[in-house]
Amino acid sequence: MMLNADDFFNAKILIVDDQESNVTLLELLLGETGYRQVSSCMDATEVCALHRKHQYDLILLDLQLPDMDGFQVMEALKTNLNDPYLPVIVLTAQPGHKLRALQTGAKDFISKPFDLIEVKTRIRNVLEVKLLYKKLDNHNKLLEQQVLERTAELRESEARFRSLTELAADWYWEQDEQGKFTKVSGPVLDMLGIKVDSHLSDNRQAEVPEWDKDQRAALQSKIEARQPFLDFMLRRTHSDGTQQQFRVSGQPMFNENCGFVGYRGIGVEVIEKS
Repeated sequence: MMLNADDFFNAKILIVDDQESNVTLLELLLGETGYRQVSSCMDATEVCALHRKHQYDLILLDLQLPDMDGFQVMEALKTNLNDPYLPVIVLTAQPGHKLRALQTGAKDFISKPFDLIEVKTRIRNVLEVKLLYKKLDNHNKLLEQQVLERTAELRESEARFRSLTELAADWYWEQDEQGKFTKVSGPVLDMLGIKVDSHLSDNRQAEVPEWDKDQRAALQSKIEARQPFLDFMLRRTHSDGTQQQFRVSGQPMFNENCGFVGYRGIGVEVIEKS
């Protein structure tokens, strides 16, 4: 993730100092360097509201301010949940304040009186971190939005697919890698002769029609080979000699690691017209 010159020079910078001469000097320096969006404020009580409105990429904050000092301003800025990264460089002539400022949340400090090379270097260094953080956050939000949109598309597609299969077939089913049914739509269990109630009142097993062994063996070989099958014919015979025929189609399912996870398919009962 790279930054270019425009990323730096379009960064929004706020100067907070109650000394007009300091503000003028910093504005002149930043303007000559190429920064295009530089503003200033001499009232510390306005900083939080300004930052919530403009979301500055960097705040140059003097610590010795009337009404509300720089430490109090930083504590107040921390309440802005929209900006978890506190983009502050403190301006101070007091060596003892530097460590406290960093502990309070400042990302760096600039000593007074100003050394112009130091000012430029420290501003660029902190801006680089802030802008990269900002790009990463925007990138993550974009990815999250794309995932949400893609998920919605897949759900809509799945719902449309299920609706179409229900219209085109007597049943739709999904099975896991062990062959157990995980999803069924339509009378698939009854049509395949699968009984879910094992507690029959007469303690006898329900009649299970006999499937054609050759057809079942051929189908099983396809399943074991993880092959799709289309319009595969299956026939079963009831105890009274009547027969039913089914036309089934299925395809294997695989996960993102190409691991087999089961089958999905559709089926219809074939009824011969008299």
